[in-house]
Amino acid sequence: MKKQLVFYPLLLCVLALFLSNSSVEGHPLGLNAAKDTVRFYVGTYTGKKSKGIYLCELNQKTGEIKNLGLAAEAKQPSFLAIHPNQKFLYAVSEISNFNGKKSGGLVAFKIDPKTHKLIKINSQVTGGGAPCHVNVDATGKFVLNANYGGGNCSVVRIKEDGSLGEITSFQQHEGSSVNPRRQKGPHAHSINLDPANKYAFVADLGLDKVLVYKFDSKTGKLEPNTFKAAKVRPGGGPRHFTFHPSGKFAYTNNEMTCSVTSFVYNAEKGELREIETISTLPHDFRGGSTAEILAHPNGKFLYCSNRGHNSIAVFSIDAKSGTLTPVEHESTQGRTPRNFALSPNGKFLLAENQGSDTIVVFSIDQKTGALTPTGYKADVPTPVCIRFLK
Repeated sequence: MKKQLVFYPLLLCVLALFLSNSSVEGHPLGLNAAKDTVRFYVGTYTGKKSKGIYLCELNQKTGEIKNLGLAAEAKQPSFLAIHPNQKFLYAVSEISNFNGKKSGGLVAFKIDPKTHKLIKINSQVTGGGAPCHVNVDATGKFVLNANYGGGNCSVVRIKEDGSLGEITSFQQHEGSSVNPRRQKGPHAHSINLDPANKYAFVADLGLDKVLVYKFDSKTGKLEPNTFKAAKVRPGGGPRHFTFHPSGKFAYTNNEMTCSVTSFVYNAEKGELREIETISTLPHDFRGGSTAEILAHPNGKFLYCSNRGHNSIAVFSIDAKSGTLTPVEHESTQGRTPRNFALSPNGKFLLAENQGSDTIVVFSIDQKTGALTPTGYKADVPTPVCIRFLK
């Protein structure tokens, strides 16, 4: 009887040790370990080095990053969007002649639930040249894209099997602004939806405006809003756009003047009212251009990437007014930082250095927003866009 009393506790200890150390991904014994890691896709510019979309993995405890290899071959898949159900991925084909038509393209992929490799479903034209940004609406029924070369935006229906259907809406922008080299005509650079999925916001570099459209999530139609656009300072060139987690404020980075414009957002009217415009560069630096802008999920910090200066500008956000206060400029440890991403747990920032073929991981100080290099990086050819799987 005494032998049994000693044996069974010992057996339980061994079993518990096995369960805690097991790290078989996708297996019940490895659930705890699997939660520490998240996978993400990287959109790139293809050529001599890149062949398409890459799959990577991040350890959300340590910041360690791994390139798991090519997820799918694709042509100039610069920007990506993942369907809300996590079963499909959509990539732009940032070209101006797609399948023999004077248009850019969208490509639909199925995500393999085990390997996370991408399987092409079909493709569709966007109606405009050089599509450079894409989003899926909250219902998962439509893909919205911005066409830089065409100066327009469009919406494409998503079928039940994840494939792309017909274009449901198309909006051509008109006009110009003060820079004769870059702003002779419209250049739609991004398209985003508000938290309620009611309004679409298109930052147009060529017009110095963030255009606002009513979005019908049942029909996929875009219509000009009563409040048609928010203007930025002449020659700014708005590029990307992000909402504060509260939904009360919004921010756009101005590519050409290396600045950020802050807005108060009226969710009922889809109206943006400018609060301020602030530089993303140190006082003693001239030149360069901004690329990406993101608000931290905790609502306390804002980040913007500076090409040329090769840094991430960090700002603190006033919770009441939405105004920004500069915190620091952190080197991305590479050249030409484009899009960057925040890890799902908000602890890390992943900076993509397009000119250096690297993704560098920084830890985020949860009190100040300041960035510290983790020492981890991954080699990925010409990285442009990161999108995390849930």
